[in-house]
Amino acid sequence: MIALPENKTRLLLVTGLLVIFIIMVLWIRLLPAELLGVTDPLNLAGSDDPLYNLRQIEQMLANFPGYAWFDPMTLYPVGQTIHWGPMFIWICSAACILAGATTRPEIISVALTIPPIMAAAMVPVSFFLVRKLMDWKAGLAAAFMISLVSGQYFYRSLFGYLDHHIAEVLFSTIFILVYIYAIARSRGHVIDPRNPETLKQPAILAVIAGFAYLVGFLVMPTMILFAMIIAIYTLVQFIWDHYRRIDSFYLVVLNVILFAVVTVAFFLFWPGTPGMQFNFYTIAHPVAFILVMVSTVILWLISRAMKDKNLHYYPAVIAGIIIAALAILFVAAPDLYFSLVGGLVEFFGQNALYLTIQEARSWTLAEAWTTFNYGLILMAGGFATLCWMLWKEKRGEHLLILIWSLIIVFSTWQHIRYEYYFAVPLAVLGGLFVGLAINKSEPGIRALVKGGIPAKTPAPEAASSGKGKGKGQKKAAEKPEKKAAKPSSKDVNPLYIGLLAVVIVLLALFAVSSFGFEYQVAGSGGIRMNQDWKESLQWMGENTPATGVDYYTIYDKASFTYPPQSYGVMSWWDYGHMITYIAMRIPNANPFQAGVAGEYGAASFFITESEQEVNRIADHQGTRYVITDIEMDIQKFWAMATWYNTSAGVAPYQTSMLVPDSQGGTYSAFALYEAPYFRTMISRLHNFDGSMVVPGNAYYVEYRDAASAGAPIPVATNAQLMPVADAYAMADQYNSQAAPGTHAGVYAVSILQPLDPIPALRHYRLVHESPSNVVSDGSADIKYVKVFEYVPGARIKGEGVIEVDLVTDTGRQFTYRQASTDGEFVVPYSTTGNPYGVRATGSYRIAGTGTRFEVPEEAVMQGLTVN
Repeated sequence: MIALPENKTRLLLVTGLLVIFIIMVLWIRLLPAELLGVTDPLNLAGSDDPLYNLRQIEQMLANFPGYAWFDPMTLYPVGQTIHWGPMFIWICSAACILAGATTRPEIISVALTIPPIMAAAMVPVSFFLVRKLMDWKAGLAAAFMISLVSGQYFYRSLFGYLDHHIAEVLFSTIFILVYIYAIARSRGHVIDPRNPETLKQPAILAVIAGFAYLVGFLVMPTMILFAMIIAIYTLVQFIWDHYRRIDSFYLVVLNVILFAVVTVAFFLFWPGTPGMQFNFYTIAHPVAFILVMVSTVILWLISRAMKDKNLHYYPAVIAGIIIAALAILFVAAPDLYFSLVGGLVEFFGQNALYLTIQEARSWTLAEAWTTFNYGLILMAGGFATLCWMLWKEKRGEHLLILIWSLIIVFSTWQHIRYEYYFAVPLAVLGGLFVGLAINKSEPGIRALVKGGIPAKTPAPEAASSGKGKGKGQKKAAEKPEKKAAKPSSKDVNPLYIGLLAVVIVLLALFAVSSFGFEYQVAGSGGIRMNQDWKESLQWMGENTPATGVDYYTIYDKASFTYPPQSYGVMSWWDYGHMITYIAMRIPNANPFQAGVAGEYGAASFFITESEQEVNRIADHQGTRYVITDIEMDIQKFWAMATWYNTSAGVAPYQTSMLVPDSQGGTYSAFALYEAPYFRTMISRLHNFDGSMVVPGNAYYVEYRDAASAGAPIPVATNAQLMPVADAYAMADQYNSQAAPGTHAGVYAVSILQPLDPIPALRHYRLVHESPSNVVSDGSADIKYVKVFEYVPGARIKGEGVIEVDLVTDTGRQFTYRQASTDGEFVVPYSTTGNPYGVRATGSYRIAGTGTRFEVPEEAVMQGLTVN
């Protein structure tokens, strides 16, 4: 066999392993598609942002390469200004065009493969990044780790989660890779501004870095984070170079050209968004880029001017200038100042509302370990390795990676969504630690492997040949053969070999744990769309009036006005993109957390108790249909209550108590419903179909408050089920003479057991419900999703209680009841001409009398008086 040269062998080895890692990344992420078979690929699409990206792709395919910076198909009645860039949508749309995808299932299938492909591209990018920092062995370790990282990084690159997050990770990492190459090539390169030839290489590298930044910036404006990282790095590097008396002009060339490229490009695509925010493409971005450029020049000029001064003066002068600049900015440009400060607070800070957003809440140590497990230990070792390399080699690349990693770690700690950013420093630092362990132990391992093997000696014929013999060769040939000396024991360091063994074990544990989690998620089918929501929204798209807004047209915000027939669909913000994409209707709130808070927000609509107030919100928002589900009713109720009143939260509506078991030995926490819960709009709609409800039984509960019981929540001491009126009477009697720290109250354990009379809703009728039954107490059933229509209602003169029997499209039967107000009923259901699947099975009747009424559909829709 012909032996390959070492460099070629290494190339084949590295290439082969990278290909294996890439295949592994693609296989595990595309596994849900393989398991899907012939089922509609929409079933595997994420129900929030991925659906909106699919909506954007369909719109772009109809107008390629046009991009809509404004969308009237969401956030009725104002529309949504789009705050991210077109790059990810361009890539997905181009892939669809190349693949010939034209139907919705084809477009979905092609587009959903893009995130896995981008995750696969992270393998070679991570390799080249870490190889530049250390060597090819560390690079392979980093590539191996990035191919296995789970958590948000895996989830957001899985087939089904079509969003720009993985594109943010890929292109920001490419930018860091290009920037450290530019640092390494420019540092030590003699740059003379008077000699253009010396500027050529640094300038080319800076332009490439600028385009790398621009690609990431066109994905998402939060790429500004990496401009901040570069600014911090530049400041620290200048101070460090000044102390070592090194000219940092290479950073001037690099930063000025880099951000000049991005600034010019910004004005070529800027959609003209007003304001000074960083989460939109506003003028704040080029201002920030210019500040970085100007600051870099100022840092260099000050360094040159102070090169012969006391070294400690330089950082002191810089600190003074920063403080003065912030003060001037505060006075001269307060909008920019508060945009900078606000952007930092939003990115790195927390508030109460973030707790209601799964991806925005803060990270916990337990969650970090569950997600990254032994990789965190490798990362910690990588931090130490990086600091040691920085101290020993004093390379700017290491300093940049250190600053980048620290900022990403802190931002992830504040917002769990940035786990997808965190994955890269984890792999990079872990790779450095593995590389260090290999390099330190390699001499000892080679010595152990080669120990006792004879040294190579010339072949006998070569030794006896006279060709080419010199004096030295002749002398050597005449000497007897010798065995090579065994390696010295000093070459074998047990500490380094032990370190390598520990690192290998940690890497194996990390791989097994991460792959096990990924296979569990992907093997179970990955992301699954809720079929009840899908069915209900497909029904809505086929059975409700068109809005008059074309789904595919790109509209200009300045000239657009909604047509008269348009309307909004009120639901919780989680479901806004589903309404847009599946039903092609316009939600009042969406997963950008828009249309949620405030006087007219979705939280106010669903938590408010007064129908009159709810109608005022619906009229202001142009709402015609309302969609509820069991999650809003139970699991997400606390989030809606928190958005409605941040300080009170869920407290007025639900309470938790520790309840002893039947033996009294252990306690379990139970959620109990209080009277205001049943009066909220979400409860009246989803639990009672808008009908009047008379209370039945409730729990009378005696309890000790948390402080008195020495527990985190109140502790129940006695509970009895009885009629509501009796429960309230007993509670009043107990509380009038209760000992300190003890109380009594009236509570419900079921969402179908109100604690006081619930009046009927007069302007909301059920028009559709999904098939899945989720709650039943023997007397009533609750379906998963319900669709209601907001109508003027027909007017009927009369006294007492009016009722009508109805049957839904699922076959469920219920009776709508309403008590008269001021001698009149306003009823939302028609008995004739009803276009929906929820129908009256007879006429309206006033209970206890023989009076009956037929209500035509036009009376309900026009608010006409029937009698």
